[in-house]
Amino acid sequence: MTEFIHLPGIGNSGEAHWQSRWELADPAIRRFAPASWDQPDLADWVAALDRAVRAANTPPVLVAHSLACLLVAHWQKQMTALVKGALLVAVPDPRSPAFPAEAAAFAPVPEQRFRFPSMIVASTNDPYASLSYVQARAGQWGSDLVDIGAKGHINGASNLGDWPEGRRFLMEFHARL
Repeated sequence: MTEFIHLPGIGNSGEAHWQSRWELADPAIRRFAPASWDQPDLADWVAALDRAVRAANTPPVLVAHSLACLLVAHWQKQMTALVKGALLVAVPDPRSPAFPAEAAAFAPVPEQRFRFPSMIVASTNDPYASLSYVQARAGQWGSDLVDIGAKGHINGASNLGDWPEGRRFLMEFHARL
């Protein structure tokens, strides 16, 4: 049975966020646990992700949102534990005016191709990244790209509820792994 590990972005995912809702519906989904959600330290987040992956019984699928997408890019450069793949939702651009200063250590973003399959889900009106930026990242990382139209940052403020469309993307991606 495949394990799924949720990787929320800065600030964690609140009750209205699809990641939190998916976890309520499926208690088998685990969430990685860095020391601080609000003051992200890249080394700590990388170590927390590595611990979560190593704790899995089988290679897991990572489900990252926002800053955690950049975390996956950094982690995969040095990973020794295996993952089946990664769903990356709302990849942010560190050069965006909306990008939090507290996360500056996550830039520059690694550009090399991932060593595992990945899929990016992007919105056309994400305040944290232009679609052209996300398209460039998808090309560099070797990720499939799904454009879901104007859905903001694809978070709790996007009013997606349980985001069944996203769950479908995850299950279709997982089926191809």
